[in-house]
Amino acid sequence: MRVVLADPPAFTPPYDHELAAALAREGTDVELVTSRFRFGAAPVPAGYRRTEIFYPVSSRVFGRSRLRIPVKVAEHVPGTFRLLRRRPDVLHVQWLAAPELDARIFRPRVPSVFTSHDLLPRRTAGKRDLWRKLLGRFDRVVVHSEHGRSALAELGVDSHVIPHPVFPSDPPRRDDGRTLLCLGMIRPYKGLGDAVATLDRVAGARLLVAGDPLEPLNGYRAAAGARAEWRLGYLPAAEIERALGDATVALFPYRPELDQSGALLQALGAGVPAVAYDVGGIAEPVRRFGAGRVVPPGDVDALAAAVAELLQDGDALEAARAGARRAREELTWSSAARAHLDLYRELT
Repeated sequence: MRVVLADPPAFTPPYDHELAAALAREGTDVELVTSRFRFGAAPVPAGYRRTEIFYPVSSRVFGRSRLRIPVKVAEHVPGTFRLLRRRPDVLHVQWLAAPELDARIFRPRVPSVFTSHDLLPRRTAGKRDLWRKLLGRFDRVVVHSEHGRSALAELGVDSHVIPHPVFPSDPPRRDDGRTLLCLGMIRPYKGLGDAVATLDRVAGARLLVAGDPLEPLNGYRAAAGARAEWRLGYLPAAEIERALGDATVALFPYRPELDQSGALLQALGAGVPAVAYDVGGIAEPVRRFGAGRVVPPGDVDALAAAVAELLQDGDALEAARAGARRAREELTWSSAARAHLDLYRELT
C-alpha cells in the first residue's frame, strides 16, 4: 500500500516521523509531504521518504516576521496542487494550514483521511460551517480521544478514535522529588500562570519551564522568582530528555483549546506522571492508566492539592509513575500504525 502523509506547515514533525516510521515497519510505502521545519532539525526519515514541497521561501527566509504570512499564502496554492497530483492509495492529511483557502482548492481525488489534532484550530474555531465543509471532503476523520469524537459529532462529523501514542524515552532520573515541569512551546492557553501559582500553595516545590516562549514571560518570571528555572528556546531531543529526567511531576493546566498534548505524551513516555486540568482529551490517558491526577479546569487550589499529594506521599507518587509506565507500554506507535492501516484498508 502506498500512503502519503501530509503535514504542509510542519506543525508536528515528531508525530509525523513516528507514524511514518511505524507504518513503514508494517510494510507500507510511505511518503511524508511537508515543509522545512523552521525551529530546528527535523527527524531523520526511517524507512520512509520525506519531501518538502510546501513553503520553500517563507519557511526559510522570514523566521517569525509578519512578512512570512502573505508569502506563505502565495506558496500554499502551488504546494497544494503538487500534493493533489500525487496518486497514492491513501492520502492522510495531518494539518490544513490555510483552511479558508483550502475550502476553495483542496479536493482530494484519492481515498483520504484527516487527523483532527486540534479538532477546530483556534484561529478558525468559530467558523463551524467552514470546518464542516472541509472535514466532509475526507473519507475518514481520526481523533485522539472520546472527547474529540463527541466534539466532532456535535458538528455532524463522524470520526474514529486512535489514541495518540506516547513518545517513549528512558532518561536518567535526576529529579529531587519536588520539581514540577512545564514542557513545550509556551502559549497563553497552556496556563503557565496557574503553574506558577502552585508554587505559592505547595511548600518547597520548584518549577522547571522548558520550551520556546510565544508569549511574554516577564510577569511569570517575577512571580516565580528563584523558585523557577527557565530553559528557553526550541529544545533539541537531548535537552527535552534532560528536562524529563529532572522532573518529578509534569503540569498541564491547559485551557480548553486543543484535544491532546504531545508534551503530555512525552512526559508519560518518560515515566513522568502528570497533573492536568480536565480539558479536551488530555485527561483520558492520565485517568485510564492512573498516571497522575486530573482536576477541574481552572481550579488552581485543586491543582496545587494534587501536586502536594504526589510530592508528599511516596506511595502515591510511585503508583502514578507506574501508571505512566503502563501508558508507555500500551500506547505504542506500532499499535497506532496497525489501527491506521485497518482504516486505510476500508478505503482501498
